[in-house]
Amino acid sequence: MPANKFPVPEDLRRDPLPLRGRTALVTGASRRAGIGHAVARRLAAYGASVYLHHHVPHDAAMPWGADSPEAVVGSVRNVLADPGARVGSGPGDLADPAEPARLIDTVGEEFGRLDILVANHALSGSDGTLEEIDAAMLDAHWAVDTRSVLLLVQAYARSRARLPGETPGGRVVLMTSGQDLGGGMPGEIAYALQKGALASITRSLAGTLAEQGITVNAVNPGPVDTGYATGEGHAAVAARFPGGRWGLPDDPARLIAWLATDEAGWITGEVINSEGGFRR
Repeated sequence: MPANKFPVPEDLRRDPLPLRGRTALVTGASRRAGIGHAVARRLAAYGASVYLHHHVPHDAAMPWGADSPEAVVGSVRNVLADPGARVGSGPGDLADPAEPARLIDTVGEEFGRLDILVANHALSGSDGTLEEIDAAMLDAHWAVDTRSVLLLVQAYARSRARLPGETPGGRVVLMTSGQDLGGGMPGEIAYALQKGALASITRSLAGTLAEQGITVNAVNPGPVDTGYATGEGHAAVAARFPGGRWGLPDDPARLIAWLATDEAGWITGEVINSEGGFRR
């Protein structure tokens, strides 16, 4: 961004591939119906190389079932915009406290650097109301939804500090769930607690990493149709959007991809709601 108060015309024109030469890690990108897949495709279309993390056993245990990691990779590879960009993929159980650093190191070894971290993964299920939750539920959500995210950010910041010379601005995007809006999430206490922790720590992380030129923001995508709701429940949620439809995975993906560009270099420490006017 130029220091001049009045940028010259060249500085106002948009680069069609604003992420050319950069590498992104998107966690939880294991289903073509999911937000992670949509984010990865957007980043690839903007010129980035992308590494897709997946944990198939989690999806296999859910009602929606698992997808093929190879099919997810193929879908992202099909939209690569920069001839020099690549797509990588690998598994990882982020409940293991050693896994975040290993994952960051893997991306660094494969691509030589990591510029963009999108922590999209989360634990589904194993949750309940205040009456139903227990210590095991709370611990499981803490390990995956919060602890692993902070360890990923820590390892990412360390990897950036090791890069030689000047580097483009680093980007971290966390995911929250609107747990502090409207009626909250009384049926998913463990999940809401941990997502709330991420929203609360966003500004602290942004302040911590500002000296490294890294921005940190969190995105609440609102209800997104990733295949987990059907029938009357699906229709009831759609009716609470002014537009009469659920959010689609590419709706938050467009915001997240923009946050990864230089255009968003002045945006940090924010929790941004991208909910299409959802009425709680």
